[in-house]
Amino acid sequence: MLRVGVIGAGYWGPNLIRNFNLMNDVEVACVADLDTSRLAHMKKLYRDIHVTTDHRELIDSSLDVVAIATPVHTHYPLAVEALNANKHVFVEKPLAASSRQCEELMELSIRHRCKLMVGHTFVYTSAVKKMRDIIDSGQLGELYYINSQRLNLGLFQKDINVIWDLAPHDISILLHLLGEDPVSVTAVGMSHLDPAIEDVATITLFFDKRVIAFIQSSWLDPDKVRRMTFVGSHKMMVYDDIEPTSKIRIYDKSVEKPNYYDNFAEFAYSYKYGDITIPQLEGGEPVHNELRHFVDCIVNDTPCASDGQAGLRVVKILEAAMQSLNSGGRRVAVN
Repeated sequence: MLRVGVIGAGYWGPNLIRNFNLMNDVEVACVADLDTSRLAHMKKLYRDIHVTTDHRELIDSSLDVVAIATPVHTHYPLAVEALNANKHVFVEKPLAASSRQCEELMELSIRHRCKLMVGHTFVYTSAVKKMRDIIDSGQLGELYYINSQRLNLGLFQKDINVIWDLAPHDISILLHLLGEDPVSVTAVGMSHLDPAIEDVATITLFFDKRVIAFIQSSWLDPDKVRRMTFVGSHKMMVYDDIEPTSKIRIYDKSVEKPNYYDNFAEFAYSYKYGDITIPQLEGGEPVHNELRHFVDCIVNDTPCASDGQAGLRVVKILEAAMQSLNSGGRRVAVN
């Protein structure tokens, strides 16, 4: 039986508590938060859980696992404390506020032989798993470009901009699907409500093999949009996470140019319009799949799919995007 403590009972922490609590081989023993009203709510839901405003009670206890769902600037110091206390650590995305912090957390996890996992939740969805199978099978042909939109009205963050808040989801999905990192990045954005924090932004990722990806993030859109479009030489695919049933649609559409032509008058593109296929997806809550994977990795001592290295890769891209944003959108290499 793994004993788990959760730091942060605000927006996302309750999801971690609930899903850990559903597992027969896990006991959520303690929850820490600075907001006593949130702790009172957790205590009402789970009477046997110990609650505290001092996270050090979790660190100094006999817990096996510490899960962190707090503001980004606190991820690193809290994870350092937990790893140094020989706890396995789960951290919500992004892993830390800088690539150097990510590297230090990875070093600590190796030194203390503890698992370090970041909450790239979408990697554990049946839709993303299916899309990876589709791309790897070659159904789409040569991948041309990807367009990703993650838009909504709020929730505005006080310590990070929209890139650090929303883009990690899309970046982690793209890295998982393509199996490679971008070579360079550009980013543009604008601050409308708080002059110090961008609330809308667009990132462009340049990959090898001429693949390009666009990520649009916004806290100022009237509609909630979670949509990714993949355009290939043979077929096209749309992933709509808002869609309750048919989240993935494969369009038998493409454009071909003639192999040979004698003059411009004979040049004409060929357009294919075929059927739409909707793959069947497995059920299961992504957060539960994610945490179940984390627990299994601890019990069986196996690598985590979204480990510290995965978290580092995403943060490096975020850093390059911020360099581009702060320099007027110039192209920045991803180190």
